[in-house]
Amino acid sequence: MIKGLAKKICLSTFVISSLFFGKATLIAKVSVSEQVSKDFTAVAKKAIPAVVSIQIKAKEKDSSRISGNPTSSDPLQDFFQDDFFEHFFGRRKQTAVKPREQQVFIGQASGFIVSKDGTIITNNHVVSEASEILVILNDGREFDAKVIGKDPNTDLAVIKIEGDNFPYLELGNSDNLEVGQWVVAIGNPLGLQASLTVGVVSAKGRNNLDLVRIEDFIQTDATINRGNSGGPLLNLEGDVIGVNTAIASNLSSGGYIGIGFAIPSNMATNVLEQLMKNGSVSRGYLGVILQEVDKGLAQAFGLDRAEGALLAEVQKGSAAENAGLKQGDIILKYNNNKVTNLAGLRNAIAMMPPKTKVLLSYLRDGKLQETTVELGLLAGDAVEKGNQKAAESLGITVEPLTKEIASNLGLLSEKGVVVSSVDSGSAASFAGIKKGALILSVNQRSVTTPEEFKQYIKETPPGKPVLFLIKQGELTRYISIKVG
Repeated sequence: MIKGLAKKICLSTFVISSLFFGKATLIAKVSVSEQVSKDFTAVAKKAIPAVVSIQIKAKEKDSSRISGNPTSSDPLQDFFQDDFFEHFFGRRKQTAVKPREQQVFIGQASGFIVSKDGTIITNNHVVSEASEILVILNDGREFDAKVIGKDPNTDLAVIKIEGDNFPYLELGNSDNLEVGQWVVAIGNPLGLQASLTVGVVSAKGRNNLDLVRIEDFIQTDATINRGNSGGPLLNLEGDVIGVNTAIASNLSSGGYIGIGFAIPSNMATNVLEQLMKNGSVSRGYLGVILQEVDKGLAQAFGLDRAEGALLAEVQKGSAAENAGLKQGDIILKYNNNKVTNLAGLRNAIAMMPPKTKVLLSYLRDGKLQETTVELGLLAGDAVEKGNQKAAESLGITVEPLTKEIASNLGLLSEKGVVVSSVDSGSAASFAGIKKGALILSVNQRSVTTPEEFKQYIKETPPGKPVLFLIKQGELTRYISIKVG
C-alpha cells in the first residue's frame, strides 16, 4: 500500500512538474513573440514620422510614350523597362494626350528625412526628370523640394525641404547586417501612405543584376510594391540599413514575388556626404574593361578555380596603365581582399576617392605579381567615350516605326524601332537579329527613335553587354550582345 501511495505521489509530482514546465515554456514563447511585436511597433513609431511621400511633375519629351495602359513601358514608371525588374513608381495621372506636345504627368514614390533641417534621401530615378517636387509628411504637411544632387550610378538622390525640427532617421551600418536578420520596409505603395511590412535579409552583396552601374544590393523578402521606391529598409533598432530600390515581379501579372532589393546604407552615406558637400559624386577609376573568369578561362590561364577579374582592355594613359597593368592580367586581390567577381572589384574601386592608392595582386604569365595603383577620376563622360564604337560595331541599322511599316509587319500597339539592315557576320547577325525585327528597349529603357537607340548603346557601361528586348514574329525575347 505504501509503495502504491508513493507511486501515486511520484506520478502526481511528475504531472504537476510537466504542467508547470510546459506552462513556463509556453510563457517563454509568448514572451518572445510579444517582444518581437514590441520591436516592430517601436520601429513604426520611430520611423513612420520621418518617411515621406514624394510627388513629382515632369514633362514627357515624347507624348507617344504616355498611354492610358497602366502596364505600358515608360522610363519613369518602369525604370528597368521589363516585367521582371521594376522600380516602384505609382501609376501616373495623365493629361489628355495630344500628339507632338509635351505632356505634364504626376508620379508618386517615397523618401525619408535624414536631418532635422529637412534633407531627404530617395532614388535618382524618382526625381531625375522632375520639374516640380512635392514632399508630403505623414502629419499632412506639404513642402516644395529642391534637388541637392543626383547619382545615377547608384540610383540615389538627395533633395531638401525648407524648415527645422523635422523628424529624421539615422543611417546605420549595413556591414553589420546578417542573412536571416529581421528588417522592416516602410513606404507609400500604390499611394497608401506609411505602409509597413516585415521580412528578413535574404542575401547580401547582390550584383550583376544590370540595374545600375554600381551594385551591392541587400535582398529582402519584406513585401514591397510600386510607390515604395526610395523608402527606408530598417533594422529593429529603427536605423536605416538600406534604400528600397527594385523588386522582382511575376512575369505575367507584374505582382510582387518575395524578392526586393535595397541599396546598402553605407553606400547611401557615402553618396549623401559627397552630394551635400559638392553636389556631385567623385569616384576612383582604374581605366580598364573587366571580363569574368569562367572555368575555361581559368584553365587556360593556369588557375585552380574560376576567380579574379580578367583585364580585357587597359585604356591608354589610365591609372592601370601607369601602374604597369596590361591586357590579359588577372586581378586576384585588392588591398589583400579576394576578388570573387567583377562587380565586387568594380564597387570597391568606385567607393574609393580619386588618388587613393590601392595594392593589386595579379596573375601574369602564370606568375603572381603586385603593383600599387593611384586611382584616377571616374569622369562623367567615361562611359560614353568607352563605348563610342558600340553603336557602329553591332552591325545593325534601325529606322522609326511608321504606321505603314507597323501595318506591313502586323504590329498593333507596339512601340520601338525597326531593324532595317543587319551586316553579314556582325555581332547582331550572330545573335540572331534579323531585318524587320522590332527593338522595344535597349538596356531595359524603351526606345522609340534611332537617336535614342544609338544614345542608349553609347551609355552602356564599359565591359557590360548591350541588352535588347526584341520582337520577331510572335516571339518577344531578350538578346544580350557583347560589343566588339
